[in-house]
Amino acid sequence: MKKFGLIVAGGISAIVLLVNLGPIAVLLISGALMYVSIKQFLKTDSTFAKIVWALIGLAAFSSTVSNFPAIIGLVALYVLYVIYKDWNKEEAVKEESTDPFTNFEREWSKLNKN
Repeated sequence: MKKFGLIVAGGISAIVLLVNLGPIAVLLISGALMYVSIKQFLKTDSTFAKIVWALIGLAAFSSTVSNFPAIIGLVALYVLYVIYKDWNKEEAVKEESTDPFTNFEREWSKLNKN
Protein backbone atom coordinates (compact mmCIF):
# COMPACT_ATOMS: atom_id res chain seq x y z
CA MET A 1 0.00 0.00 0.00
CA LYS A 2 2.93 2.31 0.69
CA LYS A 3 4.18 1.87 -2.89
CA PHE A 4 0.77 2.87 -4.22
CA GLY A 5 0.82 6.05 -2.14
CA LEU A 6 4.31 6.87 -3.39
CA ILE A 7 3.24 6.28 -7.00
CA VAL A 8 0.19 8.53 -6.61
CA ALA A 9 2.17 11.30 -4.88
CA GLY A 10 4.94 11.00 -7.47
CA GLY A 11 2.44 11.18 -10.33
CA ILE A 12 0.76 14.27 -8.93
CA SER A 13 4.14 15.91 -8.28
CA ALA A 14 5.31 15.08 -11.81
CA ILE A 15 2.18 16.63 -13.33
CA VAL A 16 2.57 19.78 -11.20
CA LEU A 17 6.23 20.00 -12.20
CA LEU A 18 5.46 19.62 -15.91
CA VAL A 19 2.75 22.27 -15.74
CA ASN A 20 5.14 24.70 -14.06
CA LEU A 21 8.17 24.21 -16.33
CA GLY A 22 7.49 27.50 -18.13
CA PRO A 23 7.36 29.61 -14.96
CA ILE A 24 10.47 27.84 -13.66
CA ALA A 25 12.35 28.75 -16.84
CA VAL A 26 11.21 32.38 -16.55
CA LEU A 27 12.23 32.38 -12.88
CA LEU A 28 15.72 31.17 -13.79
CA ILE A 29 16.09 33.75 -16.58
CA SER A 30 14.84 36.64 -14.43
CA GLY A 31 17.03 35.51 -11.53
CA ALA A 32 20.07 35.42 -13.79
CA LEU A 33 19.19 38.85 -15.19
CA MET A 34 18.82 40.22 -11.66
CA TYR A 35 22.21 38.74 -10.70
CA VAL A 36 23.90 40.32 -13.75
CA SER A 37 22.27 43.69 -13.10
CA ILE A 38 23.44 43.70 -9.47
CA LYS A 39 27.00 42.80 -10.51
CA GLN A 40 27.04 45.49 -13.21
CA PHE A 41 25.50 48.05 -10.84
CA LEU A 42 28.28 47.47 -8.33
CA LYS A 43 30.95 47.53 -11.05
CA THR A 44 30.04 50.79 -12.81
CA ASP A 45 30.97 54.31 -11.75
CA SER A 46 28.64 56.27 -14.05
CA THR A 47 25.45 57.62 -12.49
CA PHE A 48 23.44 57.06 -15.67
CA ALA A 49 24.64 53.45 -15.91
CA LYS A 50 23.78 52.88 -12.25
CA ILE A 51 20.24 54.14 -12.89
CA VAL A 52 19.86 51.91 -15.96
CA TRP A 53 21.17 48.83 -14.13
CA ALA A 54 18.96 49.60 -11.13
CA LEU A 55 15.88 49.80 -13.38
CA ILE A 56 16.82 46.53 -15.09
CA GLY A 57 17.37 44.95 -11.67
CA LEU A 58 14.00 46.18 -10.39
CA ALA A 59 12.24 44.82 -13.47
CA ALA A 60 13.98 41.46 -13.03
CA PHE A 61 13.12 41.46 -9.32
CA SER A 62 9.47 42.16 -10.15
CA SER A 63 9.46 39.29 -12.62
CA THR A 64 11.10 36.99 -10.10
CA VAL A 65 8.63 37.81 -7.33
CA SER A 66 5.63 37.45 -9.62
CA ASN A 67 6.58 33.86 -10.55
CA PHE A 68 4.85 32.21 -7.60
CA PRO A 69 3.83 29.15 -9.69
CA ALA A 70 7.52 28.45 -10.20
CA ILE A 71 7.91 28.10 -6.43
CA ILE A 72 5.12 25.51 -6.46
CA GLY A 73 6.94 23.70 -9.27
CA LEU A 74 10.18 23.71 -7.29
CA VAL A 75 8.33 22.26 -4.29
CA ALA A 76 6.97 19.52 -6.59
CA LEU A 77 10.53 18.82 -7.73
CA TYR A 78 11.61 18.48 -4.10
CA VAL A 79 8.70 16.12 -3.39
CA LEU A 80 9.75 13.97 -6.35
CA TYR A 81 13.29 13.88 -4.95
CA VAL A 82 12.04 12.80 -1.51
CA ILE A 83 9.85 10.10 -3.06
CA TYR A 84 12.79 8.84 -5.12
CA LYS A 85 15.01 8.66 -2.02
CA ASP A 86 12.26 6.91 -0.02
CA TRP A 87 11.66 4.43 -2.84
CA ASN A 88 15.34 3.47 -2.94
CA LYS A 89 15.57 3.26 0.85
CA GLU A 90 12.66 0.85 0.96
CA GLU A 91 14.35 -1.46 -1.57
CA ALA A 92 17.63 -1.30 0.37
CA VAL A 93 15.83 -2.41 3.54
CA LYS A 94 14.36 -5.40 1.70
CA GLU A 95 17.80 -6.52 0.53
CA GLU A 96 19.15 -6.57 4.08
CA SER A 97 18.56 -9.93 5.72
CA THR A 98 17.49 -10.45 9.31
CA ASP A 99 19.33 -13.77 9.52
CA PRO A 100 22.04 -13.36 12.20
CA PHE A 101 24.48 -15.63 10.37
CA THR A 102 24.42 -13.60 7.13
CA ASN A 103 24.75 -10.41 9.13
CA PHE A 104 27.73 -11.89 10.94
CA GLU A 105 29.33 -12.98 7.64
CA ARG A 106 28.82 -9.51 6.13
CA GLU A 107 30.31 -7.76 9.16
CA TRP A 108 33.20 -10.26 9.28
CA SER A 109 34.04 -9.59 5.62
CA LYS A 110 33.99 -5.84 6.31
CA LEU A 111 36.42 -6.33 9.20
CA ASN A 112 38.74 -8.47 7.07
CA LYS A 113 38.87 -5.81 4.33
CA ASN A 114 40.26 -3.29 6.81
